[in-house]
Amino acid sequence: MEYMTIKETSKKWGLSERRIQEICVLNKVPGAVKFGREWAIPKDAQKPIDKRVKSGKYIKS
Repeated sequence: MEYMTIKETSKKWGLSERRIQEICVLNKVPGAVKFGREWAIPKDAQKPIDKRVKSGKYIKS
């Protein structure tokens, strides 16, 4: 299996490196593995759906 770094994933998905790290910590990228301080993300991994509230209004569930 081939892997990408956080920097490569950031360019591919259009997200900041910090956001990619946070997504990996929350286990939202299947197959992402941490080696020491670095994350390895599978090249075929799909960008997870962003469930953060962007409108400024909270959604009641």
